[in-house]
Amino acid sequence: MTTLVLLALVGLGAQLVDGSLGMGYGVTSTTMLLAVGIHPAAASATVHLAQIGTTMASGIAHRRFGNVDWTVVRRIAVPGAVGAFLGATVLSHLPVAVARPVMAVLLLALGVYVLARFSLVGVRTDRLGTPLRRRFLTPLGLVAGFIDATGGGGWGPVGTPAILASGRLEPRKVVGSVGTSEFFVAVAASAGFLIGIGTAGVNVAWALALLAGGVVAAPFAAWLVRLVPPRVLGTAAGGLIVLTNIRSLLDVLAPSAGGTIHVLVYAGVVVLWAGAIVSAVRRHLGEQAADRADHAEGTNHRSEALPQIVASER
Repeated sequence: MTTLVLLALVGLGAQLVDGSLGMGYGVTSTTMLLAVGIHPAAASATVHLAQIGTTMASGIAHRRFGNVDWTVVRRIAVPGAVGAFLGATVLSHLPVAVARPVMAVLLLALGVYVLARFSLVGVRTDRLGTPLRRRFLTPLGLVAGFIDATGGGGWGPVGTPAILASGRLEPRKVVGSVGTSEFFVAVAASAGFLIGIGTAGVNVAWALALLAGGVVAAPFAAWLVRLVPPRVLGTAAGGLIVLTNIRSLLDVLAPSAGGTIHVLVYAGVVVLWAGAIVSAVRRHLGEQAADRADHAEGTNHRSEALPQIVASER
C-alpha cells in the first residue's frame, strides 16, 4: 500500500511538471520504477499505460484554458505514434543487460539537453505566429516518439524544446499541444509493449497509482503553465532528470565504485544544478526588466508625440 501511495505522489509531481512544462512525466516516473529494479521494457510499458489516462486529462484541461494549437497536434501526433510503436517493439526485444544502460544514457542525455536548453538559451519569441510546417513536425514526431518509448520518456524533452526553439508558437500553446498529442503516443507505445512483452510484463496496480496522481494534478498543471516562467521550471526539471539518472548510470557502469565516488558525483551535479537555477532566475528577471523598460520607453514616446499631434491638428 505504501508503494502505491508513493507512486501516486510521484505521478502527481511528475504531471505537475509535465503539464506545466510539456515534459517530465515519463522520464520521472520511469526513473523511479527503474530504481526499484523493474525491467526497462516493463517500466516503460507501465508508465505509458498510465499516460493514456494522464495525457487525456491533461489534453482536456489544456483545451479548456486555450493552450492547444490543433494544427500542430494533427501534424505531430501521427508520426509520433508511429515512432513510439517502433520504439516499444525495439525495447521489448532488448536483453536487460543492454536495455538498462541504453535507457539510462538516453534519459541522462535528455536531462542534460533540457537543463542546458532552458538555463542558457531560454525561449525564443520573435517569430510568433509563423506556421510550423510538416517537414519540421513529421521527423520531430518520429524521433521524439521513438525515444519516448525506448527511454521511458522523451516526447516532451525532445518535442517541447524543439518547438519552443523555433519561436513560432507561444510557450503555453507549445506545452498544451505537445501534451495533448502525447495521448496518441502513449496509446501506440502501450500497444507495442503489449504485443512485445504481453500483459504479464505490466504492473497494472502501479500504472493505476501513477494515473491517479497524474489525473489529480492535470488541471492545476494546465493552469500553472500560464504563470510559471518556462526558463526556470525547465531548468529545475532538467536538473532533476540528470540527478536521478546519474544514479542509474553509475549503478550500471560502475557498480564496484566506492560510495565516496558516487557522493562526489552527486554533489557535483547538485552544485551545477543550483548554479543553473540561479542563472535561469537572473536571466528571467533580466528579461522582465528589459520588457518593462521597452514598454516604458514606448509609452514615453507616445506621450511626447501626443502634444505635437494635437498642435498640428489645431
